[in-house]
Amino acid sequence: MRGDNNAQGYWGELILEKILERSGLKEGVEYHMQHSEENSEGTRIRPDVVIFLPDGKHLIIDSKVSLLAYANLVSANNDNEKVLYLRQHLDSVKNHIKGLGEKNYHTAENLRSPDFIMLFMPMEAAFSAALQADPELFSFAWERRIVIVSPTTLLATLRTVEIIWRQEKRSRYADQIAEEAGKLYDKFVGFTTDLLEVGKKMNGARDSYEEAMKKLSAGTGNVVRRLENMKGFAAKTGSKELNGKLLE
Repeated sequence: MRGDNNAQGYWGELILEKILERSGLKEGVEYHMQHSEENSEGTRIRPDVVIFLPDGKHLIIDSKVSLLAYANLVSANNDNEKVLYLRQHLDSVKNHIKGLGEKNYHTAENLRSPDFIMLFMPMEAAFSAALQADPELFSFAWERRIVIVSPTTLLATLRTVEIIWRQEKRSRYADQIAEEAGKLYDKFVGFTTDLLEVGKKMNGARDSYEEAMKKLSAGTGNVVRRLENMKGFAAKTGSKELNGKLLE
């Protein structure tokens, strides 16, 4: 790793991928890797990871910090070399912070990012060494809209994001259920209104039927009785007989 920046980059991306997998977030749904975008100056920017947040917002993670000086620090043979390589390690981190701040990720048209970018250092010890060398490193980074994170702090942040997404989905499902319940209630009201109208029409039909039956077979001089009386005077009648219930 001391002689190959590309190998360091791949290793850092691998650690970052493992953390993302453990976070519970889903690639392509709650985060996207190797995103390509242009900032307000027309410069192409490629953050390592874009984390999607509710309401269309984003978190951006960059993991391209060099650890060559830190590798030399670990293998240093004396205190003088350790002091030298620690200073180089700190300078390397600061230089990356400066370069990252100049990319203006927050100005990209399609990235609604908060006012900071997360600089991921894939090795806890390298992270601690830089902070020990300069306790003001966090402030130095924050002035440039950068927050330095290690594997531990990044995982905690991503787990928090996952919880936020879980709550957002529950709230969204609750809203959908409430909306469907409202539609079902409105449909049921319409059904009962129609059913009551059918009942009214059935009652009206029954009343009309009873009035017609009264005219046909009830009271003095009803149609059935008159026809039955006329039967005896008819010259010819068929073999058919009126229903006895009508005669009653």
